[in-house]
Amino acid sequence: MKVVFVTPAADIRRNSIYRIGGSFYGRSNSITGPLILGRILKEAGHEVEVYEELYQDLQPENIKDADVLCLYTMTSNAPRAYELANIFKEEYKKRVIIGGMHASALPEEAIKYADQVVIGEAENIIVDLIEGNVKGKIVYSPPVEDLDTIPFPDYSILKTPCQVANLMTSRGCPFECIFCTTSRLFHPYRYRTPDNVIEELEMYKKMGFKYVNFEDDNFTANKNRAKEILRKMIDNDLVFGETFFFGRTDLARDEELLALLRDAHLNRVLIGIESLNQDSLDYIDKKQKIEDIEYCGEMLEKYKIRLIASIVLGIDYDTKEDIRKAVEFSKKINAYQLQPAILTPYPGTPLYEQLEKENRLLIKDWEYYDMMNVVFEPKNMTAWELEAEFFKAVNEFYSFSGAMKMFKIFGFEAGMRRLGLWIAGKFGKTFFKKKSKKEDGNIYNELYELSFES
Repeated sequence: MKVVFVTPAADIRRNSIYRIGGSFYGRSNSITGPLILGRILKEAGHEVEVYEELYQDLQPENIKDADVLCLYTMTSNAPRAYELANIFKEEYKKRVIIGGMHASALPEEAIKYADQVVIGEAENIIVDLIEGNVKGKIVYSPPVEDLDTIPFPDYSILKTPCQVANLMTSRGCPFECIFCTTSRLFHPYRYRTPDNVIEELEMYKKMGFKYVNFEDDNFTANKNRAKEILRKMIDNDLVFGETFFFGRTDLARDEELLALLRDAHLNRVLIGIESLNQDSLDYIDKKQKIEDIEYCGEMLEKYKIRLIASIVLGIDYDTKEDIRKAVEFSKKINAYQLQPAILTPYPGTPLYEQLEKENRLLIKDWEYYDMMNVVFEPKNMTAWELEAEFFKAVNEFYSFSGAMKMFKIFGFEAGMRRLGLWIAGKFGKTFFKKKSKKEDGNIYNELYELSFES
């Protein structure tokens, strides 16, 4: 049987401008879930292909020979997933299975477009599911208890560009911020043994990968385990050109950990600063203090670990000044990149439940639930003003002078990347202003009209 896995991309993310900007922000990679499930099916005797649509459009006619189409949904790509599902079910009369975070949160919605929907982690049921031994329309798959039993991703079945190997050394997160989906889908928090992680890294070294992403929500949540992995990476010459990871400000309190991160080339980290307003941090249940953020910035600079500063725009307790303060702070500590994320109420999270209860959800088109578009009514500004603050944050941080600074601090590649983001940011701001006044049904004009009416 031929099985094709597709991670769709929303329309807005498949346009050429977005892809150019994305190429400056980071290198192409692939979600590991389909590559793991694909390997399980391949070893069971099935033919498998995997496509990541973010980097290359999928032409449905090119895979119409598939017997089963498996679609991985996040909220913003759900409409595209449903579009592909309809093509395969109605035009090609093929079987469609939908899974992923969005489908797990809203299975009754997803089943309208699929033969079956999977809630949760599918490793233990994928073979029976594909072979027709599981008959339910909505199928719950319990969490994998021992992550070491899961096979490594098979990159040979990936048919779209990929420069970076992704791996997850854990699932879930011991923290539960009110806007987070993964800590709820991947529950409880579990992690792999260091030796199992090292074995996967050895595979990527042999495959010739120069870059690696640790996709854990918080790689350093268990600091002793993280240190053991890092020591083994160094001792076994498993240091890559650049390795990205997600962390929290608390990693800065452990200098032994910082030194190991630096020496193992885990030299690019995204940390959720979120806000410099303590009331906002408490509201989102971040469990960190302002002084933690400030100290983290200092220590990462000391150990030459590049900080991607993630800030959240639109928290109920934040004003425009709070947003601008966070951007200025990110510049002050020489953050390598800024990721301004508009507060997004994903289904299945406490934030979604709150805003729905308060009748503050303005837009239910899932495509715009992507942390770049405002879909709710903020408390301290209009929705359109919050959208404008997003573009202001991008343009204030990604400036020409900032790019010159990156050349000096981090070298040629970092400087060129920042230049590209500066150009993309200026284009985005101009596009936003023009579309806000153009009555053609676009989201920016919708936000403008809603704000004007209020």
